Amino acid sequence: MAAGGAASLVTVARLSRAPSLALMAVGVFWGTFAAYIPDIKARIGAPDGAFGLALMMAAVGSIVSMQAAPRVLARFGRATTPVAGVAAAAISLSPLLAADTAGLAVALFFMGAAIAMIDITANIRLSLEEAAQGLHLMNFCHAAFSFAFAIAAFAAAEARRAGWPPEVFLPLSALAILLLSLGTAEGAGWRAAPSAPEGAGHSDGVARVVLPVAAILFLAFICENATDSWSALHIERTLGAAVGIGGYGPAMLGLTMGIGRMGGQVAAARLGEGALIAWSAAVGAFGAVVTAIAWAPWVGVLGVAFLGLGAAVMVPSANTILGRLVRPDQRGLALSRAWIFGFAGFFIGPSMMGQVSAALGLRWAFGGIAVLMAAILPVVLYLARLEARRR
Repeated sequence: MAAGGAASLVTVARLSRAPSLALMAVGVFWGTFAAYIPDIKARIGAPDGAFGLALMMAAVGSIVSMQAAPRVLARFGRATTPVAGVAAAAISLSPLLAADTAGLAVALFFMGAAIAMIDITANIRLSLEEAAQGLHLMNFCHAAFSFAFAIAAFAAAEARRAGWPPEVFLPLSALAILLLSLGTAEGAGWRAAPSAPEGAGHSDGVARVVLPVAAILFLAFICENATDSWSALHIERTLGAAVGIGGYGPAMLGLTMGIGRMGGQVAAARLGEGALIAWSAAVGAFGAVVTAIAWAPWVGVLGVAFLGLGAAVMVPSANTILGRLVRPDQRGLALSRAWIFGFAGFFIGPSMMGQVSAALGLRWAFGGIAVLMAAILPVVLYLARLEARRR
């Protein structure tokens, strides 16, 4: 990379330090959970359908949290993300207390609420900084999430192969979440959202631009977290891999999403976010098909790798488009509303996979992901026309 490019990344890293650390904490949280899902599921003896429904409770907790996020951020300011991170570190241990599916569902509700508060407040901060600095920051920070997710999932996979139960590894993960969360504290550089122009309604025109972005987030999160949650089971159960090898699926997903997002930091400036999302949807659909028809564990991991590349830039690029289409004072409201709907897909995806798997098997479930990836294309075209009219 040229010196100028390296300096640019250093600048981006400096400006986005706190949101990047926050999203890394989110990555450690979900990477560990995804890799240990086979053990957690076996501990409570839940069938696929019931386990998928339990995962839906995380969506409920997330929706409650994201609904409140703009008001919480306005009230508590720079303390919001660090405090939410400390809470998430403690709550990440709650699956250890679950004795049955109902207990896990309660744990997942609080897990979803805590981690969603970190996630959405970090993204609101990023949107404000993008506007203030005139730089694209989303893909870089979401790459930090993906690399943290990959490292956590890989470490958890190796721990499972070594025979470490969740009681041993989850406290280590909680410690990492705690340390990253404490690093999100900001000083004088913290900036609040600007006030609305005189005479302007706070929600003027927001719904028209939120809906297509929310649809992209919804479909992307379904595909991403369905793969997070079920790829380990698919690789071990459907493809016959040894215990622990399944964790390479979530790890590969996080790794290739991180690589794709770092590349997206450059590609977004050259192609534009809309075109980048469209190409990514095609790559993701291809990866889902490969995962569905895989005949060996390594083919399944390869398919997940393409899925990760495809899913990589959709969420951060859609966030950037939304930030451009609304007034600065509307960004917190617009992002929280888009994420309330979109992030529901993060948990509907695993539940949907559970129901399809229970009825038809995981191969058909991954085939369904290919269809959902392809469904993103017409939404992107509509959003591109909307952005062209705004310009």
